[in-house]
Amino acid sequence: TLQWETLGRQFVEYEQMAPFLIPEEQQRRLLDFLPLFLKAWEQSAGVIVFPNIQLLASEVSKLLTKEIKRNLNGKPAEEARLALEQLLQQKGEAEDGHLLLKSVYLLSQTDLRTMCNIVGSGLPAALMQCLYLFFTFPLKKTSDDGETSEDDGQTQEMLVKIMLNMYREEQGIEELLTADKLQSLIIATASLWDQCSHSWKVPTGRVLRTISKAQTKNSIVYLQAVDCIKIAIQNLFKLADTLPACDVCEAASIVLCFVKDSYPVSSALLTEFENNDGYQLLLKILLRCEGLQQNEGNPYLDEILDMLTCLTTCGKTELKVSGNIVHPQLPHFDFEQTRSSGMTVKNLQAFQVLQSIFQKSNDQHLCGRILEAIGTIWAWDTVNFFLLEWTLQPINQFTDIIHFKPHPIQVQFFRLVESIVLDLSYIPHEILKKVQYLIKENIMPFCTLTALRCLLSMTKKDLLFSDIFRDSGLLGLLLALLRKQAKILRKSAGTHLHGLEKGTEKELNAVMLKMVSALTVGSVRNTVVLKDYGMVPYIKIFLDDECYRSATLSILEQLSVINYEEYMSIIIGALCSSTQGELHLKLDLLKSLLRILESPKSHSAFRTCSGFNGLLSLLSDMEGALQDPPSGVWAEVGQNCILELVFYTLQGITAALHLDPVNSNFFQRNGLFEKMAEDLSSLGCFWTQAEWQIPLTLEKTRTFGEFLNAAFCSSEPFPVWLKNCIWILNFLDLMVKGTLHLETYFKERKPEMGEASGDDKEGPQAQEEHPDAFKRPGNKLPSYVSFSCRWEMGDCAIVHPGAVCVMVRLLPKLYKEGHAQLSQEIQCAVVDHIQSLVKSEKSRQVMCGSGLLSTIITSCQDAFRNESHPLHLRLTRVFEKLASQAIEPDVLR
Repeated sequence: TLQWETLGRQFVEYEQMAPFLIPEEQQRRLLDFLPLFLKAWEQSAGVIVFPNIQLLASEVSKLLTKEIKRNLNGKPAEEARLALEQLLQQKGEAEDGHLLLKSVYLLSQTDLRTMCNIVGSGLPAALMQCLYLFFTFPLKKTSDDGETSEDDGQTQEMLVKIMLNMYREEQGIEELLTADKLQSLIIATASLWDQCSHSWKVPTGRVLRTISKAQTKNSIVYLQAVDCIKIAIQNLFKLADTLPACDVCEAASIVLCFVKDSYPVSSALLTEFENNDGYQLLLKILLRCEGLQQNEGNPYLDEILDMLTCLTTCGKTELKVSGNIVHPQLPHFDFEQTRSSGMTVKNLQAFQVLQSIFQKSNDQHLCGRILEAIGTIWAWDTVNFFLLEWTLQPINQFTDIIHFKPHPIQVQFFRLVESIVLDLSYIPHEILKKVQYLIKENIMPFCTLTALRCLLSMTKKDLLFSDIFRDSGLLGLLLALLRKQAKILRKSAGTHLHGLEKGTEKELNAVMLKMVSALTVGSVRNTVVLKDYGMVPYIKIFLDDECYRSATLSILEQLSVINYEEYMSIIIGALCSSTQGELHLKLDLLKSLLRILESPKSHSAFRTCSGFNGLLSLLSDMEGALQDPPSGVWAEVGQNCILELVFYTLQGITAALHLDPVNSNFFQRNGLFEKMAEDLSSLGCFWTQAEWQIPLTLEKTRTFGEFLNAAFCSSEPFPVWLKNCIWILNFLDLMVKGTLHLETYFKERKPEMGEASGDDKEGPQAQEEHPDAFKRPGNKLPSYVSFSCRWEMGDCAIVHPGAVCVMVRLLPKLYKEGHAQLSQEIQCAVVDHIQSLVKSEKSRQVMCGSGLLSTIITSCQDAFRNESHPLHLRLTRVFEKLASQAIEPDVLR
């Protein structure tokens, strides 16, 4: 602060003495003062506390202007350029010119009033003369000291920053017009770009762009009066034939800036641009940019395209078009409510340049930028889509040639088409007809694939598209194509030709199936069309390939709406004909079956199509699958997948029995619970020896729920066979309660804070929300909700007593040599749990009315050959008590 106060007093003294000093002395005193000012500025971290700063700025700027003019006066251009360089650059000790330049540079960054004083000194015109000379006359070699070095970077940066600060203000532009160098510099950029100083190209562009953004009425009149834009265009036409494309773009972008930025003030420069073939120039330049590398010239190319996009909204009159809205349209579409928000297309000439580039060029970058520009124009105002499509028809015309474009452009184009429906809520029927024709012709498979994906996305938006694409013939076309592909697959099955379809062709088949699936979902009429075409035998051929399976199952599930028996016949048949190793196929079929069994109307068809026997046959085919160690095909599969298959098989049976007395009676009457027990006991994790083990005195006892927690949610080691047995008993328990088919029990959850990560736990995982959650062979699975909590929650009423019979039959098989203590502990836990199941009044009523008590007691007798075995006594006592309440002669006997 003291330093600034001292400087302030010194400058006041200078002011007081200045009127009495000759100009040379006055100049010398000011130059002597400036080093002190700069030093104070440096020591105060750029903070200036100087009361007379405006006067100082005025004095320094006037002196710098005077020195520039003195060095320019009467000299040829090249000599004047060299003199300016010597004046402004720092050589050794600070020269006067550099000192003045640095001072003005610092003062120009202070405040607006100070800047106004700088502008009023005449400096804007003087520096424009400097810039013109620096840009137009590059440095040349000299005989004295070899090649002259490039302009000092610091000097150049200060000069440019001063000009940028001055030319941002209207006053700076007005002062600039006092000289004729602005139009000279603009024309020079358009004619001498290949001959100018390379180091001054970018700075000159920055300065001219700043001037362009601050144009005034006077500056526009000035440029128009000297035909600046006209001359620049004429020169650029010449450069466009000789210069590299990136250089022409850089020069043209400067001229186009003045045209675009001037429009809000006056349309004069745009009119001059249009009257002198400006759009033809841009088209010529932009088409020359084909093949430019991704990083070569792109900033200026992109700048031209952005400005050209903006020019599409520059026009005096609004476009008035009235198109014919083709129906049907989406319910919420109302063209009358599509009103302009202001940014509407008024200049079709500018847009025609964009359209012509896309039609004439196959360059990926150029075409991609054109599509981006169209999307931007639509985003400005929804009505722009209609204004353009009802006049120039860009999208309609692009559809005819899109298959010639690079793949990324095809993807981008069809996303744009898709956005017409998804974002504008409009159905462009004419465009969709052309897209459908592309699919039919299939000239380029990738284009066909991309087009079909576009239509698929639309179809998922609204059911209306199911009718539109049926009536247009697309559904029939797809069915015919799929029939052809299915015949090829059937012919090549089991031969070396199987699986030859690869890449795009296979993807196309998959998307065609997805499209048919989308067209049949919720549309009985389309499903009937599919059936009437005789497509069902062909559609089911696609089940074998996993990449087609999801869509194929979806189509078959829609078929079930009109014919449950046909669906059940296909799915049960496919399950029964699948091989042991086709676990993924079986799982997908079972999940589809579960979705259909949610409808009670499907239960009868399931039974009549041998669904129960079919699912039990899956269990029979898994004999030995869970033995430890696994062998044969099961060693490659992984036990988690096997458990998943067991789970979904039992889920399917439970779903078919749910609230269906006929199916329940059928299952019970045909001894299928007993068959289920046999099949489960043969999986390999249960004990297969006939004799019952001698009971031990147990050191500790746990409930079944505690056992489950210990097996799956704690670090306590448990043998694999026992874990598998517990899983199956858990499935059966849920089946007893009639909830297995609804269970989300296996849903993955994130471990709570402090719990062990689930990565080292094993067990099945829900498929509903995580289709791939059941990881394939050898997966590690997440931890789950506490088992004991789940056992304590909910109603324990018995719904399916037959499943109790299965649990009783498996009870003695919960054994493994070497694990006698653990085996009998789990046996006791299961017996206690069975006892708890029959405690509720509701459960006793179900058990007594089931007609299964005699079967269960017989199961107890078969399970425990030794009638004095404590577990036998406990179980039979429970069921005999129930039998005394039942009117069952066989049981009483």
